[in-house]
Amino acid sequence: MDFVDFDAVLLLSFGGPEGPEQVRPFLENVTRGRNVPPERLDDVAEHYLHFGGVSPINAINRALVMQLEAALAGRGLDLPVYFGNRNWEPYVEDTVTAMRDNGIRRAAVFTTSAWSGYSSCSQYGEDIARARAAAGPDAPELVKLRPYFDHPRFLQIFADTIGAASGALTAEQQAGARLVFTAHSIPVAADERLGPRLYSRQVAYAASLVAAAAGYTEYDLAWQSRSGPPQVPWLEPDVADHLTALAAAGTKSVIICPIGFVADHIEVVWDLDHELAAQAEAAGLELVRASTPNAHPRFAQLAADLIDELRYGRAPERVAGPDPVAGCLGSVNGAACRPPHCVAREGV
Repeated sequence: MDFVDFDAVLLLSFGGPEGPEQVRPFLENVTRGRNVPPERLDDVAEHYLHFGGVSPINAINRALVMQLEAALAGRGLDLPVYFGNRNWEPYVEDTVTAMRDNGIRRAAVFTTSAWSGYSSCSQYGEDIARARAAAGPDAPELVKLRPYFDHPRFLQIFADTIGAASGALTAEQQAGARLVFTAHSIPVAADERLGPRLYSRQVAYAASLVAAAAGYTEYDLAWQSRSGPPQVPWLEPDVADHLTALAAAGTKSVIICPIGFVADHIEVVWDLDHELAAQAEAAGLELVRASTPNAHPRFAQLAADLIDELRYGRAPERVAGPDPVAGCLGSVNGAACRPPHCVAREGV
């Protein structure tokens, strides 16, 4: 890509409700066009209502905006950082329109997903294209930064939070603890959509690198938060089933690392900290969880690194390991990735 400068940054995320009255409309936005039964929405709504109808994600992202502005300022870049969501306020369409009105011409887009694949990458491209269409012919050019699942800062943050979580265990518990990585499950067919098992291979690759950095030679990868009809195959094993198997095998303590997520949002604080923790307690397992990057200053520095890769024409900074998995180099204005930008489609 030959773009060398930006006059703004857009943090693009999923969105979440910030009050009980927003929960159901938010979930309807998320599931629009999927024919999800109303009773299923009622079930999921209870997860949010358990926390007062407030998802942590927007507050985390607002803090990340401040951290990113500081990280850029530390590199001599006085760039405004805007914030927009796919599924709730501030909607990305409104944010990009405001950017247009403020005279922004070209912005780097950092998404809160580290992975390739449709829902974790390409759908954000669709969000960008839709937002630019809403802003009209004077919409700023939006350059989506690359997936960062193998960036050294991303990997080291998780390695460090695993160490911190392990520190909450006794020495005896640490000696027998099993490290289990989790990421959001998706349908098997979706995992094949943009390349052979592209998303799941990237998650497995990143998990191997984080485990090595944290000093673990043995670990497991499980999947969480599946939904949809039970007859549709999704990535397995499910983390709840895997926890049952670990308990049956005599494991006494488990360290959960939600490597698939960059924030402690509802699918972390409910699915893991509430449901999985209750299951572990009932099974007599000691369970601790590693934190996600959230608004950590090093996560903001990671975003600044990706911006600098484009500003200075630098090669992507990646951690090399056995069986590396490719990822794209970003896209412009929501266009679909194509070789050479999407090396994942070149059979790698």
